[in-house]
Amino acid sequence: MSIKRVKSLNKTQVAISSFFIAIFLTLFKGTVGLLTGSLGIISEAIHSAMDMFAAGITVFSVNFASKPPDERHNFGHGKIENVSALIEAFLLLLTCVWVVWEAYERLSGKQVYVVVNFWSFFVILFAIFVDVNRARILKKAAVEHNSQALEADALHFSSDILTSCVVLLGLIFTLLKIPIADAIAGIIVSLVVLYLALKLAYNAVNLLLDSAPFSKGNIVKIVSQIPEVRAVHDVRIRTSGSTIFVDMNIHLDPNLSIEDAHNISHKVEEEIKKEFSNCQIHIHQEPETHH
Repeated sequence: MSIKRVKSLNKTQVAISSFFIAIFLTLFKGTVGLLTGSLGIISEAIHSAMDMFAAGITVFSVNFASKPPDERHNFGHGKIENVSALIEAFLLLLTCVWVVWEAYERLSGKQVYVVVNFWSFFVILFAIFVDVNRARILKKAAVEHNSQALEADALHFSSDILTSCVVLLGLIFTLLKIPIADAIAGIIVSLVVLYLALKLAYNAVNLLLDSAPFSKGNIVKIVSQIPEVRAVHDVRIRTSGSTIFVDMNIHLDPNLSIEDAHNISHKVEEEIKKEFSNCQIHIHQEPETHH
């Protein structure tokens, strides 16, 4: 897994633009949904409202995460991005519960007259167009900055594309005089969002528990290719926001001077950073013995 970065997108600006777009889509979908009575569109509006709130959390978290380490937070403030992703997952779960309940009531006999017109189709097609571009920009920024908060936003809007397509199908079937299609579309939307929310929560909890972002075998492979290093072990990897922390022990020739050992350690760091940028590496040097 390579995490090479070329910083070209300002993640704060990307997060802010995503927030304002979410506001617009929420108002647009909400207005059309209430005027037409379509549960599919209303569920999309609520989904966008949750995205709007989540985008606001993302704006806060990416700014807070960029604060440098201080006396109390020696590893920086990057974990706030994982907390942000966990909150977003919880909000998505709430959305699912409401939509499934409303769909159940409609399928059980609750009478709701759904109007399908030009605006019903236009708002969904417009949202798909916006979300395709927004998800692409967010995903690019998330990869460049190794930001789980931006990745969560990108996941939200990628799911919006899929759920909007489902709602679009529901509108088409409703137009063909199959009214239960709208409620079924709402349930399908919720199931998709539920899966993505659980996946997002799982990843956020893992990173909060300092789960390694990639296999330590990647680090061992890089270090093992340096001739001066006799052995490498006790590799540990964790992340805090976009920063990767790596600890390891290396064995060196016991006859080396302190300066030579330091230079080899510096070489190890450089080789790792060629593959994984934004790393902070701590190396413990040990003399190689016959044992």
